Amino acid sequence: MSGSLNNRHPVTKERIHDQTTRVIEALIFASDVPITAAQLHQYCEEAAPSKIRKAVNALNLEYTQQDRSFHIIEVAGGYQMVTREAYASWIRKLFHKRLRSRLTQAALETLSVIAFRQPVSRPEIAAIRGVNCDAVIKTLLERKLITLSGRGEGPGKPLLYKTTREFLRYFGINSIQDLPRPREIEELLKEDEDRPDDAIE
Repeated sequence: MSGSLNNRHPVTKERIHDQTTRVIEALIFASDVPITAAQLHQYCEEAAPSKIRKAVNALNLEYTQQDRSFHIIEVAGGYQMVTREAYASWIRKLFHKRLRSRLTQAALETLSVIAFRQPVSRPEIAAIRGVNCDAVIKTLLERKLITLSGRGEGPGKPLLYKTTREFLRYFGINSIQDLPRPREIEELLKEDEDRPDDAIE
């Protein structure tokens, strides 16, 4: 009798696929950071790369048809479930002070230099910006938006810096290739000046 339940309800290929889709959905939902295709496959062997993308597309179609307030996006090399932009104002009210601190213009400019020049040294960053960047770089390291990338070949072999996956996640992009053009970044920085003064360096 122990095996009779499975015999009465055989698991078809279609049902296995649906179950795999739901497992993928559950893993993405449970992860507080973008989860990669490799990680999804690690936790669910049936989640082959081709199935993952198909599952995510199917789930997003379902969310759209059901007018859900959330969807799955590709960001920082992985998948993450997020609320739709239309509900951003309510989400901000919910989290209020708990929302991540906004970066200052100085931090954004420094981050822009690192993103487009990486790997880049501290002296190079300072030369491009025309000011000392030690404090800003320290903050960016603490925020895990940048990390060390070895040493340069110049005098003193200065430390080199590059952006991280957290950088991609912070700006909602999937790869460095998705970064806006330098001119577009300048426009974003100008818009940033008009926001409330709650930023950190």
